[in-house]
Amino acid sequence: MRRNTLNKLLIAMCMLLTLAACKSKKQVVVNRNTTKVNTSNDVAARLATIRSKQITFNTFSAKAKTQLAIGKDDNDVTMNLRVQRDKKIWVSITAILGVEVARALITPDSILVINKLQGLYTKKPFSFVHKFTGRQIDYATLQSLLVGNAIPKLLNDSTTFEVAAPNTNISGKLDGLLYKLILGPDLRVTQTSLANQAMQQSLQVTNNVFIQADNRVVPSQIDIASVVKNQKIQVNLRYSKVEFDRQLDFPFSIPDSYTPAAD
Repeated sequence: MRRNTLNKLLIAMCMLLTLAACKSKKQVVVNRNTTKVNTSNDVAARLATIRSKQITFNTFSAKAKTQLAIGKDDNDVTMNLRVQRDKKIWVSITAILGVEVARALITPDSILVINKLQGLYTKKPFSFVHKFTGRQIDYATLQSLLVGNAIPKLLNDSTTFEVAAPNTNISGKLDGLLYKLILGPDLRVTQTSLANQAMQQSLQVTNNVFIQADNRVVPSQIDIASVVKNQKIQVNLRYSKVEFDRQLDFPFSIPDSYTPAAD
């Protein structure tokens, strides 16, 4: 894999997600129970009900078989993900035979990536992901997408509601960004769509096959499609292990022998 291709792969990973090898527990697929939708015109009451159905946690960890496609380049990897709520997202990427090829640490302000195959590292402000997404994408957005939550800033007072049983659709416009959320009967997110036509950017996230994990219901299949002008990125996550509120470590250091990666 060429240097620039792998570097884009790692950055795309940081943009959207992503994941310590141990025996996986059998997943319990759950039915999505129906939550009574507030049909009044009180937007605040409707939003409060939806917010109450989103997952809360202190830490989150997951292991996922992942298919990454950037343009015509396809890669099958395993990702191990650890999240400390509102503080950091740690990602380890392993390829064939379980060899770790990259590691990333994402905070609300920064992105750090080490490419172990080529001895390279990347240090960037979080805003660097806006080369691949709209400027409205922030740390809270990434954190929410990883656990299947609604993006917080999209649950705002200017939101438009539409009940299309059994789903509830939420749509609106935020700083030039058109958005639509499709909520299932349990008011958990089935699909998130974001589009900025002026910038030729779009992002669609689809959640499927919800499972039980530590008394929480999360999607075990997350498909992410991003388009920025002529660049397309597809990320398909298949969680095989999900845990909440465990004691986690976030090991990350840049070896002295590593050199900065070219942009």
